[in-house]
Parts: sequence; structure tokens; C-alpha cells
Amino acid sequence: MELTHIRYFLEVARTEHVTQSAKTLCIVQPALTHALHKLEDEIGVKLFRTQGRNIKLTEAGEYFYRKAKPLYDDIDALPAQLRALANEDALTINLNVLAASTLVTNAVILYKKSNPDLRFNLVQNEETTLYDICVRTYAKAPAITKEANQNEENFICTEKIYLAVPNTAEYRKRDSISLRELSETNFIGLYGSKQLRNICNEYCERVGFKTHIIFESDNALAVKDAIAGGIGVGFWPEFSWGRVNNRRIRLLRITDAEFKRDIVITIRRNKQDNTRCDKFFRFLTGHIAKSRRRP
Repeated sequence: MELTHIRYFLEVARTEHVTQSAKTLCIVQPALTHALHKLEDEIGVKLFRTQGRNIKLTEAGEYFYRKAKPLYDDIDALPAQLRALANEDALTINLNVLAASTLVTNAVILYKKSNPDLRFNLVQNEETTLYDICVRTYAKAPAITKEANQNEENFICTEKIYLAVPNTAEYRKRDSISLRELSETNFIGLYGSKQLRNICNEYCERVGFKTHIIFESDNALAVKDAIAGGIGVGFWPEFSWGRVNNRRIRLLRITDAEFKRDIVITIRRNKQDNTRCDKFFRFLTGHIAKSRRRP
């Protein structure tokens, strides 16, 4: 059955008048009559019977009308629903934040001020590929070529990893330190920063050092306070966790190896309209670049 023929049937069933329905449907009457006869032939039963100058539905026609009307209405509404979904999809940015969460969250808050209608879905899932923008980190980012995926674009920046220590007499006049001096020292970490922890562990293994972690928090401010309070020391990325208060904490360069990491931001252009994702991607990468340069 053709969808057009079902539409013709529903209109004639509503008006019970072929000539009037033909005007409403903007077709000539013979064409409408032919379409109705073709529909009846395809189904194999009579749908209409003549009653004076009008036509009426047969029992089979009434049954067909009751079943076909809601189905056709659903199909007829689909284009508008799909347009609404596409518009909602365009107004939603799915972020997978596996690194630099403080910096990314700050960027989202700033961007929302001038784009209040935009929605952000933030997740932390190393397995998912269902994202528009993903933020990852590596000790050394893998080689990425444009040919790998034409719908992706990557932004890569490098930041040093320092050792954050309390600004006490023991460290106050120092600018660098060797991990070998810290064999008896307690370490503090940021819980949830799995990728950074793996990177730091990798560097420590290279130089034969094992950290003694006594406390982890999911709050960067709590980690700062614990280090400032002399509870322990911790690895601290140069800028992505925010700046430290130099009066309470010192950042010392690690001399055993070049501790650093690459932050990789990937945009996947899989939407029908990627304009808003592209604009936020430019804003986010610019925000990170500014944070990197900020003294």
C-alpha cells in the first residue's frame, strides 16, 4: 500500500464526499477515484459503498480507518519530531572528561554565561565512544593523522608535572628536588585522576621510585589544603588543576626525569549540525591555551 493512497482514503472517509476531498487534496476527482479503487484492489475488500450522492465506509472500511488513522498520524508527525530531535541534539554537547576536569568545568561555566540555551552532558568513561568532545591525557600522545578519521580534530598541549610541597623551611629555598630524597615521605593524590596517576606511576617506575600514598581526595582544593598543611606532598600538573598559592605551597621541578604529560582534546563531528560543538571546541582549546600562558 502506498502512503499517499492511505492519506487519500482517510480524507475521503472523513468527508464522505469524493469531490470535496479532491479539492482538499488538490488533485482531480478521477485521479482520486482511481487511487481509491487501486487501494481496494490491493487490500482485496471494498472500503466504500455508495449512499445517494455520498459514499459511506463499509464494515471493513470502518475497521481499516480505525487501525490506519493513528498509524498515519504517527508517520505524519515524524518529520517534525525528527527536526525537534535534531535541534535538541545540536543544542547538546556530550563531553567525556578523563583529564583536566577542573579546567574543563571552568570553561563550561564560562561558556554557559553567553550561551545559556546550550546543554552539556559530562561523563567520565574510558570505554565509551559516544561523545562530541573528549579530553584525555598521555605521557606522550600517540601520533594522530588527519587521514585516520576525517570527522575528528585534535588539539594537543603539553604541561609539566611538578612536585607540590608545603612552603615550609625544609623546601622554601628550593626550586627542584629528586624523588630519591622522598623515600620516607607521604604522598597525597587526587582521587579519580586515573590517567594522571598512571602517568606518574610510569615515570616513578622508570627511575625506580615507589610512592607511599596516605590520602586521596576527589577535590583538588582538599589536596591543596592537605599539602599546604604538611600532611604530605603530591604530583601537581603545571596549570590544569589551577594555580597554587605560593605562600602555602611550592612547586618543585623533579630532577630524576622530565615529568610531563600531553592533554589531548578530540572533537568528533558526527552531528547533522556541528556548529555549536565546533564553537565550544575553539573556546575550550583557547581557554586551555590561555591558562597555560597565565603566570
